[in-house]
Amino acid sequence: MAFPNHYTHRKVAETSARTCEICFKPSTSVLITPDNKDFFYVCPGHLQDRQFCTPIIDQAAVEAKKKAALEEEVARVKKEYEEKQRKKKEKEAAEKKSDKEKDKHTDKDSKANDEKTEAEKTEAEKSGKPTESKSPEPEEEPREFELKRMFYQERINKKRNAEIAKRNRERMRDPNFFPSVPKGPP
Repeated sequence: MAFPNHYTHRKVAETSARTCEICFKPSTSVLITPDNKDFFYVCPGHLQDRQFCTPIIDQAAVEAKKKAALEEEVARVKKEYEEKQRKKKEKEAAEKKSDKEKDKHTDKDSKANDEKTEAEKTEAEKSGKPTESKSPEPEEEPREFELKRMFYQERINKKRNAEIAKRNRERMRDPNFFPSVPKGPP
């Protein structure tokens, strides 16, 4: 009859919203046991309350997520470094080329080339810098919860009382439940 103190947070459609068990406001969040024996509607704000429930955090999943994020960051930094090295080599090659051209041309031509190379450098710097700004991913809310002892006991009592009431209704429908009228003389 008892069910585990392990609830999964799920969302339902707006049309299926019911009152919260705690504050009686309409809510679309549901806490449900894995075996579907017990469920109840609760406001998302109550899930943040440490006096009501505590999140069950899967440490392996958290570690895997951190590791994947770290690997992604390392790959991005390597790519940026390789890009900078490539641009640096191109810049050095362009400077060597411009130095050779300076020797060949007169002073007027060299001034024009300097202006062109400076313009090319500024364009390369502008295009080389990543302008994309990553917005930090919102932290995922925990999906697994464990109720505090008092609330869990309340859920068990509520379920037990509902079961007892159901049994009593079934007994009342049975015609043999009530005693029969005496048929003999008093």
